[in-house]
Amino acid sequence: MSEPTENYDVIIIGAGAAGLMCALTAGQRGRRVLLLEHNSAPGEKIRISGGGRCNFTNLDVRPDCFLSGNPHFAKSALSQYDQHDFIAMVERHGIAYHEKTLGQLFCDGSSREVIDMLLEECKKGRVDLKCAQHVTTVSQDSGDDNKEYLVETEKAIFKAPALVLATGGRSIPKMGASGFTYDIARQFDLNIIQPRPALVPLIADAQALGLDVSLSGISQPARASFERTHFDENILFTHKGLSGPAILQISSYWQDGEPIFLDLTPGTNMAETLRAAKIKHGKQRPKSVLSVYLPQRLAEALIDKFLPSEQMANIPDSKLDLLGNHINNWRIKPASSEGWVKAEVTSGGIDTAELSSKTMEVRNHPGLYIIGEAVDVTGWLGGYNFQWAWSSGWCAGQAV
Repeated sequence: MSEPTENYDVIIIGAGAAGLMCALTAGQRGRRVLLLEHNSAPGEKIRISGGGRCNFTNLDVRPDCFLSGNPHFAKSALSQYDQHDFIAMVERHGIAYHEKTLGQLFCDGSSREVIDMLLEECKKGRVDLKCAQHVTTVSQDSGDDNKEYLVETEKAIFKAPALVLATGGRSIPKMGASGFTYDIARQFDLNIIQPRPALVPLIADAQALGLDVSLSGISQPARASFERTHFDENILFTHKGLSGPAILQISSYWQDGEPIFLDLTPGTNMAETLRAAKIKHGKQRPKSVLSVYLPQRLAEALIDKFLPSEQMANIPDSKLDLLGNHINNWRIKPASSEGWVKAEVTSGGIDTAELSSKTMEVRNHPGLYIIGEAVDVTGWLGGYNFQWAWSSGWCAGQAV
């Protein structure tokens, strides 16, 4: 091993959302920052996010929009640097944006604008960004006092008293995601909450759905529930099972082997609605009644399973009740999720008990910080995970 090529005040591994925010924050405080990225360019997840328009935050960021073994952990970081702070940066750079549903903010143009903004802020802080750097070893020197961290890549060795791990979780492996942070965490004897795919489609074949036909391509506003948690957004039937915003949201809470429940007409009691239609429109076929509330193919599939081919007046109330209750409380037991390839984020990660909630520093290893998706903090769909990256990155950048 050769001698370190250069000394820095802080080394940040990972130039994604959290790493870039940490680097620009520390650099603008006058710290000499090295930012290492294994991809050929920074911010790859930012680039592909939001259909290329980057859902960069949400107007309604709250601690209860995040999952964690410690539901209070995220409060400090989110209050120190909130969504309005990031929005202010976006506006200073003249980036046009708009609000979609449920407070989600997207660039009017390209997500590249957000990456360029962060890189420009890094330049203001004289951050030394090095891409295409594959880290092979992370260690501490053997000195008794003021231990420093050594980071070795295939090209060089670097040294600093502060090291920030911002390499994310395992989601989207085609972007280079790996278990790197978990490997380093084990090296420093840190506890890890089992990582698993989150914000991910669920696999449920026709048998699991209880139907004889495929519903692939059908979209419907619905309520997806797991235990006491529910989300009211669109669901999408796919050739593998279920997707859409409501399903992605509930997937973060869902546990293997357990059922989820769908209400296809939230706020409308379909058993009562079908009984009333029987009285008022007795000569109609069920398809005409149900197609008011559901896409035609979905209505037909449910009618074929639950009702005889009769006019409404001739169908027993018990059968109408059975269909109505099914529409409002459809029990589905997914076989699995679609895994890391389709997951938008990682649930679980570095146990928050190992970290300071104010600075993201590892309690038993001074100078070591872990931020962003690698930590056991997972946001809802809709800009929350980016805000966690901005907030946790800013806090570490203020502390290093």
